[in-house]
Amino acid sequence: MSANYESYYVPEQSKWPIIATVGLFLLMYGLGSVLVDQTGGADTQTSWIVFSVGAAIMVFMFFGWFGAVAKESMSGMYSSQMDRSFRWGMAWFIFSEVMFFSAFFGALFYARFLAVPWLGGAGDGAMNTLLWPEFQAAWPLMTNPNPELFPGPTKTVDPWHIPLLNTVLLLASSVTLTIAHHAIKKDKRAQVIIWTALTVLLGAVFIGYQVYEYYLAYTELNLTMDSGIYGTTFYLLTGFHGVHVTLGAIILLVILIRYMFGHFSAKSHFGFEAASWYWHFVDVVWLALFVFVYVI
Repeated sequence: MSANYESYYVPEQSKWPIIATVGLFLLMYGLGSVLVDQTGGADTQTSWIVFSVGAAIMVFMFFGWFGAVAKESMSGMYSSQMDRSFRWGMAWFIFSEVMFFSAFFGALFYARFLAVPWLGGAGDGAMNTLLWPEFQAAWPLMTNPNPELFPGPTKTVDPWHIPLLNTVLLLASSVTLTIAHHAIKKDKRAQVIIWTALTVLLGAVFIGYQVYEYYLAYTELNLTMDSGIYGTTFYLLTGFHGVHVTLGAIILLVILIRYMFGHFSAKSHFGFEAASWYWHFVDVVWLALFVFVYVI
């Protein structure tokens, strides 16, 4: 056996995976039930309760599981081999997120470049003559066969106001986080704290503007989840991205607090790097959203 052999740390049996499974099931079941039933009755209230219980379990799980990992790391249990495992795990997690958003972008592209032209008469099938003779292929869809049952939006979201501002905010946050990353490698604690805090602040401002954009879309543009395929794809893509920004900001805030308590050093700070990878990924997704959802 080589003298440089490193032992691989195997953690003891953990309760956190099963807790995460239960919490995620209740969270998604409650959310799905809320989206399906929006009558505001007893069933909707029950769905919100299920969603809230699932969310609380997930928060509890995150605190417990990540807290255990942090304690193991700080106690010196992890080797360089374990560090590589964490990096591969984070890389595959981000890949799964790429596939997650790819599904929604795929739905958008299918509706826009295939389904809508087909309904407009493109191809050999002449679908418009069979299903909707008066249909005009244009994106975004502003008309529908039953405007009383399916009211469409009166206008589309202007990309050159709030969406453009949010683009600038996220691009700036990538810059501030990169500066913080370089600072932690040089053990410049004050710079790490300042630039990471500024990144979290920019993320919070982004979410604030997105909430305001949703308010304007509902009240002034009549753009809702019931506004056909345009409204559905708009809120699914921007909404899930907003959730990711919120989670990313929370992760960075936790990392910042841990750094202030001395949990990271210039040589050992993968938690900070993993959070940075996630944040940059979210920024790239927003650029695609800005181009394909708002501009084009």
